[in-house]
Amino acid sequence: QVQLVESGGGLVQPAGSLRLSCAASGSIFRIHSMDWYRQAPGKERELVAAITRGGSTNYADSVKGRFTISRDNAKNTVYLQMDSLKPEDTAVYYCKHSVQSSWSSSTREYWGKGTLVTVSS
Repeated sequence: QVQLVESGGGLVQPAGSLRLSCAASGSIFRIHSMDWYRQAPGKERELVAAITRGGSTNYADSVKGRFTISRDNAKNTVYLQMDSLKPEDTAVYYCKHSVQSSWSSSTREYWGKGTLVTVSS
């Protein structure tokens, strides 16, 4: 019983900015990796950015220098700050959390339902 809810998507002009949020709730003992994926029309889902509990980050080459991922462990929330947006960034963005529900449980992956980001003039 873990739920992820994304927010912050919408329509933005090229070179503009958006900030996505994803909050997790439910049976949570510890969240390990918090990730952002995206899927554009006609393309496969791809990893955009990831962040560990300790704050180590990783980005896709296509977004390096433009996107910033961060997390607030107290709020079980991950953010994706997107700057200098391009039309190629248009996609449905999904968050994925690797969640440990109790001290003795294994980690499981949970997905949000996605939020649409459209970059167009």
